Parts: sequence; C-alpha cells; structure tokens
Amino acid sequence: MPLVSIIIPCYNAEKFLAQTINSVLQQTVSDYEIIIIDDGSTDSSTEIIKSFGSRVRAEFQTNLGASAARNKGTELAQGEFIQYLDADDLLRPDALEKRITALRESDADVAYSDWQKLIEVEPGKFKLGEVISRKIEDIHSDIQIALFTSFWSPPAALLYHRRIVQKIGSWNESLPIIQDARFLLDAGLMGGKFVHVPGVRAEYRIHNNPSLSRRNPVEFVKDCYRNGCQVQEFWERQGELNPERKKALAQLYDYTARTLLMADRELFKENLQRLYQVEPKFNPSLPKLGGIISYLIGITATQWCVKKFRRSPI
Repeated sequence: MPLVSIIIPCYNAEKFLAQTINSVLQQTVSDYEIIIIDDGSTDSSTEIIKSFGSRVRAEFQTNLGASAARNKGTELAQGEFIQYLDADDLLRPDALEKRITALRESDADVAYSDWQKLIEVEPGKFKLGEVISRKIEDIHSDIQIALFTSFWSPPAALLYHRRIVQKIGSWNESLPIIQDARFLLDAGLMGGKFVHVPGVRAEYRIHNNPSLSRRNPVEFVKDCYRNGCQVQEFWERQGELNPERKKALAQLYDYTARTLLMADRELFKENLQRLYQVEPKFNPSLPKLGGIISYLIGITATQWCVKKFRRSPI
C-alpha cells in the first residue's frame, strides 16, 4: 500500500499539468501514487498525461465536474493519506513529508500548511504573491464555525488522513462552485482534528480570467445558500445548533438574501424565512432589504413580510 495518494482532477489543463505533476515527482518522500482523473479534456491534457507513462495512473471520463473526478480518484486511492491537488497548483518539495510527520505526531486527521499565491501578471506568466498563514482557531474557537465562515485553504495546502476521508464519504457534487471549501468543512463536521504545519508548502494560481465564482456570482451565492441550509440541517440533526452557530447561519443568510432578492424571488423568500428562524431579532441589513422590497412590492407588503418572518417559530 502506498503511503500517500495524490489525486489530480484535470479538465483542459494543458498549460499547467506537467508542472503540477513534476511538483509531485520532486517530493522528498517517494512512497506515493499519482492518480489523475481526466474529466473530458478537449485540449492536449491527454497526451501530457500519457507522456508520464507508468509514473501516473490515469482514468478518463466524460465531463462530470471536479467533485465527480475527485470522487473517482478517491475510489481508486490506496494510500494511508490523501492529497487532493488541482491541476494548476503546485506542491513545495517537502510538502508531503512535513504534513505526514505532523499528522503522525499529533494523530490529527487533516494537516494544513501555509500557502502562497501565484499571481498571473500577463498571459501564462506568474509571479509569487501574498503568503497566507492562518490558524483555524484564530478565526473562531469553534472549529466548525471557523470552517463554515471565513477559513479556507486550497486543496494543495491540505493533507487528509484516509480515516477522515472515509467518514466524509464523498465530495459534495451538489455544490459545484464551493466544493473544496465544503469538503474541508465536512472534515470538521465529522469531528476531524486539525494540525497546522508552519511554512509555505503549496502555491495556488490566481488567474487573470475570472474564477467560476466570479464568472457566475449568482450561482456562487446560491451554492453558499444551499451549503448553509445543509449545514443548518446537519447541526439540527446532531442537536448542536447553539446560539453561536445560529449567529453564523444568520450572517450567511443575510449575505445571500441581498443577491437572491433580485435574482430568485422564491429562493429569497425561503432564505429570509430561514434568516428569521435562526435569529428572530437579526436586523443589520433589514433597512437595505426593506428598501428594495418596498420598491418592488410596496410599503405595506414589506411590513407584513418582515413581521411574518420575525414571528416564525425557531
């Protein structure tokens, strides 16, 4: 059994794929397997993958999305540890060694290291940018709230123990835009223990062309809202929806309501009801929302709507 399984989902990554694979081949540990799931690429990614021969295991499928590709790779993985790696990101040479050591010494489930942005300055050319160094507990003492709200790391900066991956079960294919953030959150929801590995161990590309979240801002917000609904329901089932978690949910629902009001009226009404269910007295954005609703449906209807949702039972 290999020590580490590196799973790389690939879709039209011909510009970066070879460099990404080579960053794995240059690791200071050698007991690993590289699994590449080509998700229906139409560029030269297939030829690049094949050029590495037996050094990689490749599977080819129709375009089903990155989460489906990662799920397929996870099914094939044999390692004690799982490293998900996007096809355009890079591992520093000692990334796996340092994270494995940290997981073993701490008996943790997820090791996360510092990471550095690679900023595209002109087409195809990148320069080193900001170093991101944060500890989860610095965001919030409740790890689940920290992961639900503002802590995020790219997959390249994370190493998972197989046992937590098995507890999570699979990547959430219902959230195509925030899938990597949700998988990390799922590790927390499953009771995973996290250990920070100081020092930059990964490089994350920031492209000039907009990311999926920026190209589809409404869909991004819908993903965030769906994620909130799923997490709320999880906390309720576990009997763990405490006041601090209600506050975190309310802040999310306040954020998503502003976009959904103009983009999806039915989803907005559902969103607003959830907001006042978790926090009946929540009102920071109410003047903004109230002004827009008043413009759309009238003052009287707005007052009725707000009172109705505030009186909704928790």
